[in-house]
Amino acid sequence: MTTAQLPVVSLTLGDPAGIGAELIARLLGQTDAASHANIVLVGDPWLWEEGQRLAGVAVPTAAVQGFAQVRGRAGAATPAWLAMDTVAQGGVQRSVAQAAGGASVLRVLNACMDATQRGEVDAICFAPLNKFAMKQGGLRHEDELHHFAEYLGVTGYFCEFNTLGELWTARVSSHIPLKDAAGFLSKDRIKDATRLIYRSLQAAGVAQPKVALAAFNPHGGDGGTCGREEIDIIEPAARELAAEGFPVGGPFPADTIFLKARDGEYQAIVTMYHDQGQIAIKLMGFSKGVTVQGGLPVPITTPAHGTAYDIAGKGVADVNATYNAFRIAARMGAAQTRNSTQ
Repeated sequence: MTTAQLPVVSLTLGDPAGIGAELIARLLGQTDAASHANIVLVGDPWLWEEGQRLAGVAVPTAAVQGFAQVRGRAGAATPAWLAMDTVAQGGVQRSVAQAAGGASVLRVLNACMDATQRGEVDAICFAPLNKFAMKQGGLRHEDELHHFAEYLGVTGYFCEFNTLGELWTARVSSHIPLKDAAGFLSKDRIKDATRLIYRSLQAAGVAQPKVALAAFNPHGGDGGTCGREEIDIIEPAARELAAEGFPVGGPFPADTIFLKARDGEYQAIVTMYHDQGQIAIKLMGFSKGVTVQGGLPVPITTPAHGTAYDIAGKGVADVNATYNAFRIAARMGAAQTRNSTQ
């Protein structure tokens, strides 16, 4: 792929009280990131300087005045730098969730989404944010995914994917109380999640992904003696998906399904609620996992870990998950660019 064909990927610095700026500095200063995308880095100048200091790197950048100047520019091997003044350095206390930090994150992400809608950016990779800070700073939704979906005008099904290497997971319900999870189960939601993760994996370069469905109850319901969701909802959804031509297996008990995926039998798992997949993925590789915002018109990714307030400012943040998130954004952004020109 020539420099002119590289997808434009915007990188953000995340919550200014966390480890985000340090991670992005490590990404650009210690990896081959610039060879995979035409990068535009967006954020506050003081925060970017602080990130480089903590990472112990000095990253050359090329200043631009707007996103429109990024695509097709000469010297795209050097990341573009789009400065935004969103929060004063004195207005942020390190390692504390604050309204000022949350509002800063929202402003930067909204600017990046505006750029995708104008066709100036192909994908977004954002450094870790803090939901509580964002809610203090103006977020009206339960999480950033619902904000993205509303902002981008999404009317269809969307959900978070959590990925670890070649394994991706989706979930039928997400940031809700566990007592409400059974009420969110339906054939349509299971089928929508399965179709979406299958097609998203294809967009990320997996030609024929196999998808497993997790059971909802212990032991897969034990034939109905420990719950009927498998019999009444999940099994019928699996049959209907198979009839549509999707390579689907299950439902499998949630305490063994990840062993099948670990051994390469499946590339995707649709779980029925948040922690059913999150616990397994984070145990298997906390420092490598990625969250992909599924069902949006533009690829948006982030490392699956959080802002790590406990180590913010110590210069020890691990860049692996951020690098993986960036690579997925670049691959999906490149696929989106190819599809739009065909």
